[in-house]
Amino acid sequence: MYAAIRRYEGVTDSAEAARLVNEGFVPLMRQVSGFVAYYWIDTGDGAMVSTSIFENRAGADESISKAADFVRDNLASLLPNPPQVMAGEVVASA
Repeated sequence: MYAAIRRYEGVTDSAEAARLVNEGFVPLMRQVSGFVAYYWIDTGDGAMVSTSIFENRAGADESISKAADFVRDNLASLLPNPPQVMAGEVVASA
């Protein structure tokens, strides 16, 4: 399995960002080949983190690209700063 993690800081409206992600981005993630799970987390203090899990690296890479496009097209005013992006193979899980 592979994971892609994106941390957004400076979120201007976390409730609206969550709504748009749930209604618009989650359906996109479900269409990516190898999709396993997706989580959007409000960590407080204007930061939010997304975690995408896929069966293969190609799915994780595609999720990063789709996230960038979705943020640019739908969330730019709510997520004004570029995210910190990390991705890699899941080497332990429970």
